This record gives sequence, C-alpha cells and structure tokens, in this order.
Amino acid sequence: MAPKICIIGCGSIGSLYAAHLSRVAEVYAFVRREEHACALNEKGLRVSGTHEFSAKLRATASPSEIPDCNLGIVCCKATQTAEALSPVANKFRNGAVLSAQNGLGCEEIIADITKSRVIRGTTFMSGTRHSDTHVQYELDTETWMGPFEPTETPFLIVKQTADWIIASGLKAVALEDAKPAQWSKVIFNASVNSVSALTELPHCWNFAQEENFEDLGNLLHALIEEGKQVAKGLGVTLQDDPWEMNKIGARTDHPPSMLYDVQHHLHTEIDFLSGAIAREAALAGIAAPLNTALYRLIKGKEASWARPAPQQETKS
Repeated sequence: MAPKICIIGCGSIGSLYAAHLSRVAEVYAFVRREEHACALNEKGLRVSGTHEFSAKLRATASPSEIPDCNLGIVCCKATQTAEALSPVANKFRNGAVLSAQNGLGCEEIIADITKSRVIRGTTFMSGTRHSDTHVQYELDTETWMGPFEPTETPFLIVKQTADWIIASGLKAVALEDAKPAQWSKVIFNASVNSVSALTELPHCWNFAQEENFEDLGNLLHALIEEGKQVAKGLGVTLQDDPWEMNKIGARTDHPPSMLYDVQHHLHTEIDFLSGAIAREAALAGIAAPLNTALYRLIKGKEASWARPAPQQETKS
C-alpha cells in the first residue's frame, strides 16, 4: 500500500515535497488558507524548472480531513512550527515527523507537540513559489536526515523516509547522525540570511567577494569561521564547508527568506539561526561576537516595525 504523507506548510519547499511525493504516496497538504486548498484540489500542483510535471494531491485547511499518516513533513517557517503543527499533531502517533526547516530548535518543538518519533532534517534544495499551484524547482540537491536522538527514532524509519523521497524523484541521504549536516546548513544559512536581511541584497556575488577591505565577503567569511569554531567547541564535525556552500550560492542571486521577511516587516527566523548559534556559544562559554551582534541588530530591526510612525510637524 502507498504510504500516507502529510505536508505541513506548502510554500516553495513544501510544494516541492508534495508534488514529487504524490508520485509514490497518498499525499495530503495541510495549508492555512481555504482558498489555497481549493486551488490545489481544483488545479493540482505544477512544477517547473529543473523538473517539469504536474501533480494531483489532496489539500485541506481542516485538520479533521487529515487521516492518520505514516509520515509528516514540516515545511513551515520555524517561527510558525507550533501554530501550524498543533492542529494535526495526533495524526502521526504511529508514524514519524520530519523537520525540513531552517535552523536549530524545531525538532524539540515538534517532539513536544506530537509525542511522536522525530527525524532531524536539513534540505539543500531550493525553489520559488510563483502561486498557490505553481512552484519552480531551482537547486536539485539533497535532503539529509537522521534520528532526533531524544525521541529514539529507529534508523530504519529514517531510511524508509529517505527511500520514499528518492523514489519520488528528489534526492535524500539517511545518516546515523544528522547533526554535522544540520550545523553545516545552519552556519551557512545564518550568515547569508542575516547579511541579506541587513543589506537587503539577494545572495549574490558580493557575498563571496574578498579582494578589497570593504568587500562584503570578508564579513561572510568571518561569520562562517566563527560558526565553525562554535560547532567545533560543541564537538560537531561539519559535513560540508559552509564557506564553499556560500560561494556556490553567491552565483544564484537567490533572495533568502529573511530578505522577504524584512522587506515585508514580518517576524524573521533569526532566533533559530544566528540567535541559536549565539545562544549555544554563550551556554558553552565560546566567543561568538559577530553572530551575537547580527542577531541583536535584526531583533532591533524587528522592534523598529512596532514603533509608531513619527508625527510630522505642520507649519502654517
């Protein structure tokens, strides 16, 4: 029998999982807006770019329409994890839940809400969501996953999850220990997102440029090196070099998610990125002044949006 898989959050990454997995599984997309669900049910989901196809799936904004599932994949923003997952938390009692989100700390939230087996996931694929029913697949790269240790998730479940994703046409790697992969992505993501949020530049060539004193790449390289030292101090040996990841991404002109948030005055994921690195460093007594500074600057930027606009003086 085909597995039942629920995608929680159908943005760009969630849409890519939903469309591809519909080829090998009975997929349910749990979305926030009723009109989003209606559009998906009526038109299906189109994938363009690296892969070109259309998929049919079941979508709903009603938790009662989601059956018990073998797997849940959480793809919403880290800041929305509890709100998005809580209504369907009991649907995975006999299954597992994979976090495919940014940063550190989502697995703990998922485990607390679902009381289920949790998979630590890190995805490197990227896409652009053009509408509720159209996603463009851009970077055809792997999802790395492993057991989330506190929930004692059997590796066999991780391997089965990776096999379903691979069978769908996406790439995945099952790891006995996914922390090295997660930390590689967190250091890369925290640096790129934070700098993009403050400069309002997309991830472009400036992020890897180091020839001159003023070049932005000098800051990126220093942030990444600091993150690597924090990981080393915590006993984590990185899977990949975040600086090399940055140099590859700098060729894309891809707008990081935090850039969109800042431009639209939305709450960012900074607490799960630079903030998480800064907190882990502080708890371990490791210096992380750059990540801490960027974290506090972006928290200050968020605070500025809540301030009332200054009243303009009128002159007669």
